[in-house]
Amino acid sequence: MKTLSSLVMGLALCSLVPMGAAQAQTLKWASQGDPQTMDPHSQNESMTNMVNGQVYERLTRRDRNLNIVPGLATEWSQVGPLLWRMKLRQGVKFHDGQPFTADDVVYSIQRAKESTSQLSIYANAVGVARKVDEQTVEFVLPAFNPIFLQHLDTLWIMSKPWSEANRSTRPLDFKNKEEGFTSMNANGTGPYMLVSRQPGIKTVYKRNPNWWGKFEGNVQDIVLTPIANDATRLAALVSGELDFVLDPAPRDVLRLRNTQGVKVIDGPENRIIFIGMDQGRDKLLYGNVPGDKNPFKDLRVRRALYQAVDVETLRVKLMNGLSVPTGGLTPASVAAYDDPKIEARYPFDMAAARKLMAEAGYADGFEVTLDCPNNRYVNDEEICQALAAMWAQLKIKVRVSAMPRVLFFPKVEKLDTSLYLYGWGGAITDAESIFGPVFRNRGQRGIGAYNYGNWRNDKFDSLAAQSSVEVDPKKREQLIKSALTELKDQFQVLPLHRQMIPWAARSNVSVVHRADNWFEVSWVTLGK
Repeated sequence: MKTLSSLVMGLALCSLVPMGAAQAQTLKWASQGDPQTMDPHSQNESMTNMVNGQVYERLTRRDRNLNIVPGLATEWSQVGPLLWRMKLRQGVKFHDGQPFTADDVVYSIQRAKESTSQLSIYANAVGVARKVDEQTVEFVLPAFNPIFLQHLDTLWIMSKPWSEANRSTRPLDFKNKEEGFTSMNANGTGPYMLVSRQPGIKTVYKRNPNWWGKFEGNVQDIVLTPIANDATRLAALVSGELDFVLDPAPRDVLRLRNTQGVKVIDGPENRIIFIGMDQGRDKLLYGNVPGDKNPFKDLRVRRALYQAVDVETLRVKLMNGLSVPTGGLTPASVAAYDDPKIEARYPFDMAAARKLMAEAGYADGFEVTLDCPNNRYVNDEEICQALAAMWAQLKIKVRVSAMPRVLFFPKVEKLDTSLYLYGWGGAITDAESIFGPVFRNRGQRGIGAYNYGNWRNDKFDSLAAQSSVEVDPKKREQLIKSALTELKDQFQVLPLHRQMIPWAARSNVSVVHRADNWFEVSWVTLGK
């Protein structure tokens, strides 16, 4: 029997687009979550970036294999170790008709460096942007950057006149719930234009008839509907009310593979899922611990939690095979040069874990709250529940506090957590993509901004800092491997697995699955 909520959702989906011939080129798709903001510099979260990426563009783009190709810049050259020069594409216009110029690039890079921007670490890494002429911009770096182009490929270009006219020259402070014009409005140079935004209900786009690029697909209009319930999302796809689902539940994938009119497109994602722990405070914010101590400051406790996790059971019984367990700490193994020692997990060993807990003085365990998103990663809340059951065998009473991403991310960004599930990934496969923002000591210019456990490891920090500016590739490889080994040996975070990402679509829908879980609508073709 259908629930009232599913019936209402079904009616809502049916009313998303008008009936008639135009419907064939309207893409109706859904995800369990929703983009958090239309401000492209405010939040660095994959779903938000992907949706905003239909409107905004970067100087460079990624092709189907994640290679960097020309975007708003047509060519570039490294003039010297600390100087890059970019030639800008001519004839490009923003959605409001304003021409794209070098001034917009300089402005956008500076805007992305603001303290409220979650892209500040990348904007700072590409140095100072300066206008040479209307079609040329140079980047003057403070130090050698071995992945300059990858960092540049994270930075969205906005219109300076539009931002100034709408008092939006600074990114919104999302974690403190700041709202403004860019919360609900957007103006880029990309293939689609924002028509309307109703957070948590639907977001509508239409094709940009003046886009400089080439549409490989035939989608004219986009209707994105967040549907939190897995069963409702699945039913809408099977019935034809949806064309595409970004995140079918793993338990439903086998059924979808055998459902007429539907297909599954899957592959590995460049993303690591891990557990972070508050290692900065002397007393946990959300816990009940003998002696009012912080147990996560003790290496033995951190290792005990690690060795009490049965990742193979998670893979088989919870993830339905859609995960790759790892002891590595990078989104992709290539970032660790596929080093088997770094990638290997310490063994699952409950007896050893109990012994470590006893040695640390916690034979009778303690209580702690585990913060977890429930609409961001594959089976995120279910993973947290499974971990709580495993850690209960160490007499640790774990209260799982699951919440939507719109609540989870601002919470952890304010370090308002004691224990949390997190993931990191994207198009960049270099170790620097996670070293600088996530693992290094919290510092200035965005360094360690995502280190929500507030741990300090000066040895790792020094090695990582050196690797970020090392010119010699062989020396850099050794620095990265040494840094990863140090972080792994100290159990600063507890790696779980890398995600396998299944997408689901109607049989007549052609999509391109990328390893960064990026859904590029300009490549989508809707058949009859």
